[in-house]
Amino acid sequence: MRTFIRVAERGNLSMVARELGVGQSTVTRHLNELEEAVGVPLLSRTTRRVTLTDEGSRYYTNCLQILRLVEQAAEEARNARQAPAGAVRLSCTAALGVMHITRLIFDFQDKHPDIRVDLNLTDERIDLVREGVDVALRLGPLADSAMRLHALGESHRLLVGAPAYLSAHGRPERPADLSRYETVIMSNVAGSDQLVLSSPDGTSLMIPVSGKLRVDHGLAARRALAAGRGIGPAHLWLVHDLLDDGQLEVLLGDYRPLPVPVSLLIVPERAAIARVRLLVDFLVAEVSKLPGIRPS
Repeated sequence: MRTFIRVAERGNLSMVARELGVGQSTVTRHLNELEEAVGVPLLSRTTRRVTLTDEGSRYYTNCLQILRLVEQAAEEARNARQAPAGAVRLSCTAALGVMHITRLIFDFQDKHPDIRVDLNLTDERIDLVREGVDVALRLGPLADSAMRLHALGESHRLLVGAPAYLSAHGRPERPADLSRYETVIMSNVAGSDQLVLSSPDGTSLMIPVSGKLRVDHGLAARRALAAGRGIGPAHLWLVHDLLDDGQLEVLLGDYRPLPVPVSLLIVPERAAIARVRLLVDFLVAEVSKLPGIRPS
């Protein structure tokens, strides 16, 4: 059943074989034995992809519920005698993961040494079920989803630049000045060619910006800003240390880039598992303590 579920979610036998650490022939044998036991075809196979039959779709839904109950029953029996154990797969926005979440995972595992955490760092909006992820920590607005959503707050941002760059090009005195500066552009963020600032009276200003450097990773933007390649908006958790030691300065402090939502997405079928619940509770408590993360 577990092999069948992963094939249904992945749609590829060789990918599932690599994931499970077995040969593709073993995956094929599991599927054949399952279909023989059930008595109907569950999967339709082509040279490129494996898809569910109508009977397979209904069987897949029931398998999820059955295996969840099996895992919960095993956990309850095991936890009556010992601490929670097993693996939790966490997906996280890349720069936040490198800067802060990895360290938090160390703390979590010090408290729960029998829990293995598989940390996946990506800025892509992956399909959690398809990728076998239990929990995802995400920045930015999220589309409607079947996942369970836990809002952690907002990540506040500042407009920053390096002292050397500002000495050479002058410091902006008002938002309209920003259009003449080189801006480090995040190419994977929609609308990054316009800088939206919240003014002291609560209104929003839209400033067109441009720059010769475009990056798709927060850590690359951090390095570019510190190196004086231009100005740009940055999450406080990304640059707080550079601000503290003077490598970056805050510009137009009364005007702030709009904050970004921070959320946890949890696969509903995994939410009740003890080790997943422990990690979620830990992240809810600890992420709110990071620089610039505040309640919505």
